[in-house]
Amino acid sequence: MNGRRRMTGIVKSNKMMKTVVVEVERTYRHPLYGKVVHTNMRVKAHDLLACQEGDEVQIVETRPLSREKRWVVETIVKRGGQALLAGEGV
Repeated sequence: MNGRRRMTGIVKSNKMMKTVVVEVERTYRHPLYGKVVHTNMRVKAHDLLACQEGDEVQIVETRPLSREKRWVVETIVKRGGQALLAGEGV
């Protein structure tokens, strides 16, 4: 395995061509006060797997592909969002 960073997050937007916005939630304990801190980070990722909104995906760090894209969607961990809602109404 290589030294590239990998993160798991939820697809929030897929309105761009071959690009998705992935929100990664990080939970950690504050080093001094011990309080649990939740932070959200939104990154743009290159998408060749046709991800939908609500999907849980794993992204991997890569070379700069554009001004804001430094991540690529590696795998879709779990389908969600619109695909599940469309199936429930049938």
